[in-house]
Amino acid sequence: MWSQETVAGRPAWRHAPSGVVFREVPGGTFRMGLSDEELSALRALGEADASDNSLEYFLAGAARMRPVREVRVEPFLIARHPLTVAQIRHWLPEYEDEYAESDGTVARVTDDDLDALIEALPFRLPSEAEWEYAARAGTTTLTFRGNEIPDEDEILDVFADEKRVAASENAFGLAATGCANELCADVWTPHYENAPSDARPRTGDGLRVVRGGGADVSPWQGCDEWLLLLAAFRSAYDMFTAIRPVASLPVVGGRWATRWRRPVVRRRSADCSFRDGSCRAVRSA
Repeated sequence: MWSQETVAGRPAWRHAPSGVVFREVPGGTFRMGLSDEELSALRALGEADASDNSLEYFLAGAARMRPVREVRVEPFLIARHPLTVAQIRHWLPEYEDEYAESDGTVARVTDDDLDALIEALPFRLPSEAEWEYAARAGTTTLTFRGNEIPDEDEILDVFADEKRVAASENAFGLAATGCANELCADVWTPHYENAPSDARPRTGDGLRVVRGGGADVSPWQGCDEWLLLLAAFRSAYDMFTAIRPVASLPVVGGRWATRWRRPVVRRRSADCSFRDGSCRAVRSA
């Protein structure tokens, strides 16, 4: 069911039935959340910005990404990039995506298909600790590229150009981190108070956490949409989501460790995400 190969010069695992490529993420510890250093970098960017855009709205909600804490993460596999329309059709043959430019575009799954997809996948959703650890790939800056404002050319949600996909990878070999808003296993909690020190998801009823979303408002129209590319950025599920599945490392005989219980995804009910403010993210037609 699984084969080891080299993809873009890096080791990879391919799920043979679906063709989805996974990267192996090594275990370790990291500082999760928006650090004081990152806050300082954001303020410096805001002061240097000569436009009318302001980071004050974002900075006022920075508590949603704090307090910073050290988290221990075990090794795991994670998809190289979010599932595309073509890949989702392996499990949901009738799947249609109104947001997609092509079958190779990241699929933005809505409530109509989300539960069915998660039920059908032989994988699980990442915890948001796993997601951030994988997105940072050992870095401590705003994005894995540094503390500069990302260029719009760096967002990616179509994977037809393998050269560009490879160029978008971080040190763990993951492409398009932060570009699409990706669903996590955790229930939305607007802070990290009393969060676990390992990578377990926080469970419960309600909306789920999503990470990223920079390409969901492409082409950028101001209002600092680049903030959605930050490794620490988090919000609540709203309207649609991408899926970047994870799995345990293979064991002898091709068996897999027990997956976490499938989370229940509920419709939005609370005004609790960055998208609900003046910079609401709506996918461009």
